[in-house]
Amino acid sequence: MKTTAARGSLAWLLVLWGLTRTALLLCVCKVIVFPGPDVTSDVSVIYRGWYDVLRTGSFPLDDVTWQYPPAAALAILSPALLPFLGYATAFFVLALVADLAVLVLLVSAGRRPGRSPRGARVWVAGVPLLGPTVYARYDVMVTAVAVAALLAAGRHPRLAGALAGFGALLKVWPALLLLAVRRRGAWVSAAVTGAGAAALFAALMPGAFAFLTFQWDRGTEVESLGALVFHVARHHGWEGEVLLNYGSVEFLGPYVNRVSAGALFLTGAALAWLVLWRLQATRFAPHTVTDAAFVAVLLFTTTSRVISPQYMVWLVGLAAVCLCFRDSVMRLPVALVLTASFVTVLEFPLWFAHVVASDPLGIALLVVRNGLLVAAALLAARRLWCATVPLPAPPPRQRAPRSSETPVSS
Repeated sequence: MKTTAARGSLAWLLVLWGLTRTALLLCVCKVIVFPGPDVTSDVSVIYRGWYDVLRTGSFPLDDVTWQYPPAAALAILSPALLPFLGYATAFFVLALVADLAVLVLLVSAGRRPGRSPRGARVWVAGVPLLGPTVYARYDVMVTAVAVAALLAAGRHPRLAGALAGFGALLKVWPALLLLAVRRRGAWVSAAVTGAGAAALFAALMPGAFAFLTFQWDRGTEVESLGALVFHVARHHGWEGEVLLNYGSVEFLGPYVNRVSAGALFLTGAALAWLVLWRLQATRFAPHTVTDAAFVAVLLFTTTSRVISPQYMVWLVGLAAVCLCFRDSVMRLPVALVLTASFVTVLEFPLWFAHVVASDPLGIALLVVRNGLLVAAALLAARRLWCATVPLPAPPPRQRAPRSSETPVSS
């Protein structure tokens, strides 16, 4: 009976995946017009332009919108694998393939002892909440690498390390996946893979690390936590403006540098907390690696100067891996992230014009979405700490002296 029920559940899961992903594919191929700005222009215009440059053997040195580690070139060049399709269509199909790969990994992992099919359900339900943006960015490909790394960490630590190291060269954040991994082999494998691949790119393609300068110069993006300061300030005489800058819509003007510095301070504080947690944690369960990775990426995403909609794909993927483990303590934070994902598609692309205008609807959407992320980050961090860091031992009680031991005054 259990086997039959499991097969039926899997069949419904695949049907739901097929229906929702068909809808997403129809949206990015513009068979169905999704409300709001066109989210596919990044692929058809920006990625396509980078593709032409990368094929010459160089990175886009003169394009400040290129803000990605060197292995991102592989994602941009990947449509060459499907030469019978146009660039944008091939990219969307490969994004669909990466999405399917994540589902296969989660379904397989959910069948092991001590695991749960909830992880696959989170992925199937969470991705469409973000709308067509998921297939119009290469983040779903990075997420597939990260999911594979986390699921390999228990039994194949060296493979997990290699995948994390390679993922870090795709989009940096997978470097956080090994936070709770205690096997030295995983760290050595990550370092060797990352350093080796980085050296190869630097030797073969000029400008492999130009992205570091471009990334550092970014300002406060309109969807970030710090941007709420300026959304409100615009209604009280703030003289700045909203412009397309470094590939995203950002605030420019007085005090922006200070708010950006504040965001960097919060990110630094998050890093300091993670280091402290790692030094204090002593109780490690099989799910601790995935829980810690989810917390780390959630903290860095929430405190970032930029919270682009595609960043939520990372969180949905890591949330799904967490819930592959029956004993994960991240259920409520995962629910908050999924809710934030739905609010994200409302603020971009559906009502992005309201966000850019800083009107009441736009501000309300950002307060809700960013508030959910802050709540999820704080709750997840607290649960990780409580689950892994032992409470300090209470001070020993002093034994009261017996009546016969009471000294007699002279």
